[in-house]
This record gives sequence, C-alpha cells and structure tokens, in this order.
Amino acid sequence: MSEFYDLRILKGSRTRIVLDNGKLEEISEAPFQGAAVRALSGGAWGFVTTDAVEGLEDKIELAKRIARKIDRHEDLRLAEAPAGKSVNVPVKKNPRDLSLEEKVELLKEIENAAKVKGVSSTQAVYSEVELTTGYRSSEGLDLESKMTRMAFFISAIASRNGLIQGSGEGRSGIGGLEIFERENPVELARSVGQTAVSLLDATVPKGGSFPVILDQELAGVFVHEAVGHATEADIILEGGSCLEGKLGQQIGSQMVTVKDDPSLMQNGYYPFDDEGSVSQETVLVKEGILNSYLHSRETAGRMGGVPRNARAQGIDRPVVRMSNTYIANGDRKVDEIFEELGDGVYLMGSRGGQVNTAEGVFQFNAKRGYLVEKSEKTKLLRDVSLTGKILEIMKDIRAVGNDLKFNSGRCGKAGQLVPVSDGSPHLLIEKATVGGAG
Repeated sequence: MSEFYDLRILKGSRTRIVLDNGKLEEISEAPFQGAAVRALSGGAWGFVTTDAVEGLEDKIELAKRIARKIDRHEDLRLAEAPAGKSVNVPVKKNPRDLSLEEKVELLKEIENAAKVKGVSSTQAVYSEVELTTGYRSSEGLDLESKMTRMAFFISAIASRNGLIQGSGEGRSGIGGLEIFERENPVELARSVGQTAVSLLDATVPKGGSFPVILDQELAGVFVHEAVGHATEADIILEGGSCLEGKLGQQIGSQMVTVKDDPSLMQNGYYPFDDEGSVSQETVLVKEGILNSYLHSRETAGRMGGVPRNARAQGIDRPVVRMSNTYIANGDRKVDEIFEELGDGVYLMGSRGGQVNTAEGVFQFNAKRGYLVEKSEKTKLLRDVSLTGKILEIMKDIRAVGNDLKFNSGRCGKAGQLVPVSDGSPHLLIEKATVGGAG
C-alpha cells in the first residue's frame, strides 16, 4: 500500500488515593497528555511519541522518515476495517462532585469494614481516570472518545502463630461514582476481611487429579489466559500459540462458546480500538470449534480476519489485545452442576498464575476452594492450584452454568497494561490436577 500514517492524542486526569492500615500513603491528582504517531512505509513502521498534542506535522514526517530508513522492502497491506464512531460516555454520578477529602473519607469507610476480628493489616485503593482519546489517520478518519474509568481495591491480611493468609477484591469499570452503589464496597470489604481470617483454619489439599467446579472468576481467568491469549494473532504469527493452524477444528467441548466483545459496557470497553476500528463481537470458539483469532489491521492483512483488537497503554505502540473475553452461558443451574459433580473440588477466585500458550499448559492459583462430598461443600481449602493442558481442559468441560458473571482487571502484554474484563458461568471439568499452590 502507499504510505499510511495515524496518530492518537490522549488528554485527561488521574486521581489515586491509597490507605494503608488507616494511614494515607498516597494522594495524587494530576493531568496528563501525549500523542503517538505511526507511519508505515516499505513494510516497516516508524513510531514517535511526544508530550505535545498540537502541531504534530513534524512528528508525522519524523515517523515517515524512520519507516523509510528501516524499509523492509515489503508491500504490507493493512486490512480494511469498519470505522468506529465518536462517543461521549456519560457518567451518572460525576466524581468531580466529591472533594478529595470526601473521597478519602469514602475510602476510609471501605477499609474500616475489612478490619474484622483477626485481621492484622488492610489496604484500600481508589482510582479515577478521565480520558479523552482522539484518533486521526491518513485515510480520513477523525474520531474522539470521552469516558471516565473508576476502580477500587481492598485487601486484608490475617495472621496467627506465624501463619499468614490474605484476601483481596477489586472492582473497576466505565462510568462515575455509581460503581460504589452498584458494587456495595463496604459489604465487599467486610467479606474480604472475613475470608482472610477463615483461611487460617482452612486445609491444604492433597495433590491429585479430581473432577472440579470452577467459579465464575477462576473460569473467567482460565478463558482469558489460556484461550484468549492463544488466539491473539500476533502470538500466532510468532509461532507462540498451541492454537496455530487450528481454525475450523474442534478444540473443546461442544458446550463451550468463547467471545471477545469490546462493545460491552464492561471494564474492557472501547468504542473504537487504537487503529480506529469499530468495536464489535468476535466469536473465538463456537460450540467447541475454533472460529476466529483476534486481529490488528496488520495481522488481519497477513492472515485474513477482521481487525478490532489493536490496543495500547497510553501512547505506547498498539498490539493485539483482548477486551471483554468470556464463556457464553450454558443451560445448567449451579445446584445441578454440584449434583452432577458429586465428589470433587470447588475452586473459587484467582490470585494469579502462569500460562505457556506455545506449549498449551497453565497453572492458576485459586483464592480458596472447598472439598465437595455428596454434592455438598465441606472443608475449606487454601493454597490450592489448578494445573493442566489447555486443549485437554477445554475438551473435559462437561457442564456450563447459566450464571455468567464478569470480573474486571488489567492485562499485561508487551510491557503494557490495559483494562479488561473476563467472564464465565460456573464450569464443571471432568478431571483436572489440583494441588497446593505453595
């Protein structure tokens, strides 16, 4: 293609408050701005960033010169993409209506709720970002989005006789202070404290292979880490995915449909991606069959497909990223899933883990679990992990619940963090390796 360029202009403000054991550790309120300019020539990209947001013609020319100097002598075709539209996402309760002092008091109330008997340490975080993103390209696109992102996080640590256990919960999303009405943070904080204390009396499970139920949070992390990353087209092109070459093949149970949808008003929402492509649903897995990969304009140009998942943190380079990734609802009620399990393990929540998309293996650490006997939860379990092979677990899913729930967070890739949500109903897996997480 002939030379192409685009630019992104970001303007906004950030507010962050951190309370640690009741002490104000951080309070900041700061504006930010910047621009990122890309130019494509001879199959190579030139990339320039600047703190300036006006008069960017010289940066466009600089990016073009960099691309020409690299010149890969390749006719790289960027795939056509349906253009996004400008959007101003309204807030129902404007955070600007609260003073910093009132925000600190709100956070103190949340942190105090986590200080149940037995809790030795707590932390609470408030985050608010107002962001205006402009996108322009040599193809004539001129888009703008305005939105506010809110988040809070609460953690608690309980200790007894040298044993330490912790618990934490965070919520984030698009919109204003209405997140504090929607999520009931005081109740959530109390639950965090109670969970940390209860884990002191929990049992460490014996390792082994068991039938397991994953709650919505852990199942959502599974679909994000094990399936979502493995469908990112840049990872496919690098030879780093176990799903390479498997389009149209059965990779999981017929009960499993996996989607990525940035148009959903969840934490991974955007009206257009960082290449100006409109946000739309991508069906990654349809009834167990691998249906699509996630694409930028470049990867779609190389492989075919529809681009809508190029994302960047701030003014970094856009790379292929997930948005709101989830397993679609099945038809089972939760009590029916427990009835079918009979004896096994129920794993809840996620406290990190690792996945190797090339080899198709993963290990996730659950926040807690329960031994299940005769379809009833019995012993509380701590330090519990789930290990397996992506394709084996996908095929071993034998029941999918009807209670889809999303969890919000941030996803790391290429040294960048972007807001995402992942979701799932409860899942019943025929057999998985469960063990102490260490």
